[in-house]
Amino acid sequence: MLKKVEFEAKTLQEAEKHAEELLKIQKDKIKLTVLREKRGLLGIGGSATYEATPNINLALEGKAYLESILSMMEIEAKMELRTLHDGAEIYYHMESDENALLIGREGRTLLALQFMLRNYLNIFVDGHVIVSLDIGNYHENRRKQLEILATKTAKEVAQTKIAVKLDPMNAFDRRIIHTKLSDWRDVETESEGEGEERALVIKPKR
Repeated sequence: MLKKVEFEAKTLQEAEKHAEELLKIQKDKIKLTVLREKRGLLGIGGSATYEATPNINLALEGKAYLESILSMMEIEAKMELRTLHDGAEIYYHMESDENALLIGREGRTLLALQFMLRNYLNIFVDGHVIVSLDIGNYHENRRKQLEILATKTAKEVAQTKIAVKLDPMNAFDRRIIHTKLSDWRDVETESEGEGEERALVIKPKR
């Protein structure tokens, strides 16, 4: 899952520079391995084939990244992490005396932190790693609230046959409602609008 590149270089210094350019990460986070050596004529002009890969533990790298952000904000927090599927999914949970600040209005700061963390960790991997950050069980509590809203609204739509447009919400919240109602026989969901005005509509099935 971690990036891996092969290339030829004449010196270790050249190999380190090339690895930084290819992996787009700093030298101290790269592991170089010599795969093959090619000797030059009379010992001149030799080269080697190197393999370069990030020399990190992805989950711990994410933890250190979050801790650096908290340090700049002068916030102390307890953090737990767990990985699933051989590290393809990483889940972080934080608790602090500043949960409200870190979560932000409608979870926007939390989602921004999660977005930054996900982008940072994806630098080190081929493809994408699933990264989730929760603070003070916000996601779990929010999910329960949205599922209650989805069920209540869906019952109303099923009875009245009149579509209901919910308040604008982010993609994370819209997905929770859509998933909750995906197997309902009487109603369906669709998104309308652009950007921050994008909202979910719950309407009767025809």
